[in-house]
Amino acid sequence: MSTIFKGDAGLGAGFEGHAQCGPAIFIGDAGFVSAIFEARARFESATFKGEAQFKSVIFKGHAGFKSATFKRSAWFGSATFKGDAWFFSATFMTADSLGTLVCAGRIVLSGAAFGSPVTLSFAARRLECRRTRWSATAEIRLRYATVDFAHAVFEYPLTIAAEPDPFVLTNGSELAESALAGAPGPGVRVASLRGVDAAHLVLADVDLSGCLFTGTVHLDQLRLEGACTFDTAPSSVRWRRWPPVRFTERRVLAEEHHWRASQQGAVQGWNVAVLGAGRAGPLQLAPVYRALRKAFEDGKHEPGPADFYYGEMEMRRHADDIPRGERGLLTAYWALSEYSLRASRALAWLGAAMVFTIVLLMAFGLAQDTPKQTATGTVPAGGGKVTFEIDKDDPQNPTGDRFTGERFEKALNVTLNSVVFRSSGQDLTTAGTYIEMTSRLTEPVLLALAVLAVRNRVKR
Repeated sequence: MSTIFKGDAGLGAGFEGHAQCGPAIFIGDAGFVSAIFEARARFESATFKGEAQFKSVIFKGHAGFKSATFKRSAWFGSATFKGDAWFFSATFMTADSLGTLVCAGRIVLSGAAFGSPVTLSFAARRLECRRTRWSATAEIRLRYATVDFAHAVFEYPLTIAAEPDPFVLTNGSELAESALAGAPGPGVRVASLRGVDAAHLVLADVDLSGCLFTGTVHLDQLRLEGACTFDTAPSSVRWRRWPPVRFTERRVLAEEHHWRASQQGAVQGWNVAVLGAGRAGPLQLAPVYRALRKAFEDGKHEPGPADFYYGEMEMRRHADDIPRGERGLLTAYWALSEYSLRASRALAWLGAAMVFTIVLLMAFGLAQDTPKQTATGTVPAGGGKVTFEIDKDDPQNPTGDRFTGERFEKALNVTLNSVVFRSSGQDLTTAGTYIEMTSRLTEPVLLALAVLAVRNRVKR
């Protein structure tokens, strides 16, 4: 049976035992200003038809507002929750703000519904918004919190932003955060965006290193503002019975960490999936990387997409359904230049190819001596026109000492011309001709990959 408060209800006292005010109907305003709840407080299924004022309230135990309905404003300014704050399936019809409040535990808004533009300001350890629905624009400003936004629904722009400094109250003082002593830091971490339509989502200055993206819709339209950080690849990974394998530093998704850690033989380096993270393999991660790359490109952040393009190509290379020929091409592309994103690797291969070409030319390609031209002709007995025929001896294969300074200089000249796709004009043996042709094909490609890698890193 529901309790009905027809007039304004004002309670500013302390509650020593469990306090239960639900199901109850507050027809007028309900004021609990500066009240202290020593134990659990339950307002489950309560209906607040007037304003619900919980200003400066202290909840020392868990506070439950499950399935509560706030038809007007819900004032929780300066409220402190030392336990969890449960707003599971609560309805906020016209509330324009919720907070500013401090919660030492979890704020659970899962299944809640907001019917009007609203600003949420929380300093809490964790915020759960699973299947929460916003029917108007919203801004969520947070400190310290880890946010679970899986399957949330919003039809208008919604911003999740980290607040770098303590919240300032209406009287000009800072919100006391002593209840969060020992918290990991004021930064905001996003744990999951699975099932979210990100077309209207804006993330500002948040940590995405542990965020689960698989299943997010319209991820290419996600807007990232400020310093949004991702996880990075480990510098090296040790495999059983094998020396450490080094990885190029790049931004990676948490789900790639989980997938690589699950591969047989990996014992350290990649982060293992937490319970409930699910499984996502290369087939699922390739489109996620592609969408994030496009989001950066559409934001005119040209160098930013490089790491996500790298991740996309890596997932394609490891996908199970890729044809063997395409896998071979991708593997060669990775080995030569790491998908035209690492100039150092392409330049290393170019240097190795040039040294190899020089050695081959000195050993087999350069002729023993420079062939000399000879002129032969016939002088008619009675005089008259003399005809000369100019000929040149065929280059002779080298013998004796082939690795001399003179031959090195000639081989270097041939190789340098090959890099820029030019013919050196040197006299070469048959083997040398084919060596030069091969170098003129491969070395300009390696140089182009190095130039492209530099371009991908510095373009604006």
